[in-house]
Amino acid sequence: MSEIEKLLAGRKNCACGRAHACPVKQVYIGRDTVGKLPELTEGFEHILLVADANTWRVAGLQAAEVLGARICARCVFKTDGVLIPDEDAVRKVTESVPENCDLILGVGSGVINDLCKYVSHSCGLPYDIFATAPSMDGFVSVGAALILQGMKVTLDARPPRSVYADTRVLAASPLRMRQAGWGDIIGKYSCLNDWRLSAALLGEYFCPEVCALMQSAVDRVRPLTAGVCSGDEASVAALMEALVIAGIAMSWVGNSRPASGSEHHLSHYFEITGILRGKDYLPHGIDVLCSSVLTAKLREHMCASVPRKAELPDWRSDIRRIYGTSAEGIIALQEKTGFYGSTVDFPADWEPIRDILASAPGEKEMRELVEEVGLSMPAFEELYGADQISDGILYAKDLKDRYTCLWLWYKYFA
Repeated sequence: MSEIEKLLAGRKNCACGRAHACPVKQVYIGRDTVGKLPELTEGFEHILLVADANTWRVAGLQAAEVLGARICARCVFKTDGVLIPDEDAVRKVTESVPENCDLILGVGSGVINDLCKYVSHSCGLPYDIFATAPSMDGFVSVGAALILQGMKVTLDARPPRSVYADTRVLAASPLRMRQAGWGDIIGKYSCLNDWRLSAALLGEYFCPEVCALMQSAVDRVRPLTAGVCSGDEASVAALMEALVIAGIAMSWVGNSRPASGSEHHLSHYFEITGILRGKDYLPHGIDVLCSSVLTAKLREHMCASVPRKAELPDWRSDIRRIYGTSAEGIIALQEKTGFYGSTVDFPADWEPIRDILASAPGEKEMRELVEEVGLSMPAFEELYGADQISDGILYAKDLKDRYTCLWLWYKYFA
């Protein structure tokens, strides 16, 4: 039994005191996977296939051919640019679901997966995802990340019934998507540190086994930069497995805490402000990796300083300045969390907190990792500019109801 098969079976008696489960039935990563789709989807006779223009060319057409008459409908987005998972995209997929549909089959990566995940949940249908790029860790996650009313939101949904991936298709995917997937995994250095921080300061639930599982995935992927960049099948397959494991870890915990922290909040911030302002932004995983450099720098500064209670600025006016039409929803979220008014996170004993912060890689190490995978931190900094990055460090935290080092920085060090 493979590691992923063992993880799909769950844990009944974890040391954290909880039972862990994942509803995904099968994960198949190998060669010539498209040709195996009739067997892998056995029992389903009325399938809606969802793809975009690129993924249709890469694998969607072939999937439709091998499944033949079992494909009862298609929803293929024609855009060759960035597909945004907004209200229009959700509506198009929903309207494509025929009455007799018994399975939604997504062919693609992040956006296609999120759209199928959300629509399948709302329609009460199972869905399978055929991954065309190892670009992100949300294939098996519970939530669906959408852009609704200009705001990045993660809505409750259901993981796929099955995940399929053809290693030759993954290896031939665009370099930027492979870099993004590698960056999404390396970003776990930051998010796992945030999880430990919140557990220490706020008493948030923490599972050492899940944390160790994710750390092991990071350790396996970190040396694979050359193979990921060159399109080596074995390296790309290992990356895809790590991305799936991240999703299983999220299912085990019931939220995205094992895979998403301050670095993801910054990535969402750059994406949302880019959409709102009509400006370019980087692929999610690349933003995650570069944002991990920013959070590493903050942790180093906090380790070398002493926390202080300070008067907070007028955060509502800053939220309105930064997020425009999306601001009121963000303000309502933070009024609900109460993080601005709470002082329960003030560290009475700073040394244990310093030890947690210091356990994550530092800024220099993270910058070297960015360069190692063929990316450029100066290019990231030039694209967004000092002002946008500064605003993100202070206010990306407001996009979620989760405590990270960004809150500690804002309240006691900024």
